[in-house]
Amino acid sequence: MVSKKKKDETDETVDTAVETGAETEAVDETAVEASAEETEGTVEATADTAEAEVEAKSDDAAAEETVEAAPAGEEAAEPVEGAPAEEKPKKAPAKKAAPKAEKKAAPKTEGEAPVKKTGKRAEKIGVVKSDKMTKTVVVRVDRLVKHPIYRKYVKKRKNFMAHDELGAKTGDKVRIVETRPLSARKRWRVIEIIQKAER
Repeated sequence: MVSKKKKDETDETVDTAVETGAETEAVDETAVEASAEETEGTVEATADTAEAEVEAKSDDAAAEETVEAAPAGEEAAEPVEGAPAEEKPKKAPAKKAAPKAEKKAAPKTEGEAPVKKTGKRAEKIGVVKSDKMTKTVVVRVDRLVKHPIYRKYVKKRKNFMAHDELGAKTGDKVRIVETRPLSARKRWRVIEIIQKAER
């Protein structure tokens, strides 16, 4: 329910809009706004958004009047003084540029091949457990994990199959890096032999 005071205020706004010679659309919008307030109650958020829409539409109507008021021979590049300037809608913050843009921006010099920039890949250090396959080794990676209840460090071990072009042997300490799937179970590659095993 809307009080008589609110109803009188909306009637006054309608009367003042008619007296100032505003377009009939503005009068209809205020009347619609008043009826919406009567039916929906006095919700501040709704009133704020409706007022913002009315202001935006009145700004658009004023801008159209300035365009129509300009002489036919001249362009309407400059708005008439006293008329509100059009506000451009705010854009969402720009996202970070894709890595492709960085690749294009890299300078190319003569004599040097362009370096392919890749993201950070996971690396692990482990000991070669088996080298019986061709160009493939099984690397055992040990890590210490604190037990969630007993607070004791427990040794966890996991085996990774890695592609080996360097010729690592059993017992060598190697660094492996993740790569695309090379076979059904092989997704790692040996990039460095850190320490050779005593033979």
